[in-house]
Amino acid sequence: VQLQASGGGLVQAGGSLSLSCSRPGRTLSNHCVGWFRQAPGKEREFLAGISRTAVLTKYADSVKSRFSISRDDAKNTVSLRMNDLKPDDTGVYYCAAIPAASTRYLPRAAEEYRTWGQGTLVTVSS
Repeated sequence: VQLQASGGGLVQAGGSLSLSCSRPGRTLSNHCVGWFRQAPGKEREFLAGISRTAVLTKYADSVKSRFSISRDDAKNTVSLRMNDLKPDDTGVYYCAAIPAASTRYLPRAAEEYRTWGQGTLVTVSS
């Protein structure tokens, strides 16, 4: 079952967006979830991740002070709040998940994740 990512759009530099990731009909509560970005002509990069029960979060250095990941297992969603957006943040944003036996399992590598969403486009204008 695929994940659904939503919330992308066009925003001016310095603005904010919130992305949401859900898994219709299936739970995310026993998964760790990551957000990745693929900019034009670049490889997919890890941005942020959250472990089961939110014990652990990880961020890329480029977004650490601006992005915040959270989860609401009651609503079966994981959100990415993005503040102070920059033109370099432009790209397609993907959420990905993998079942996690440990609450401290949280990989950064895209190849560790099994289930992916379709991506949502974020465009930041200067």
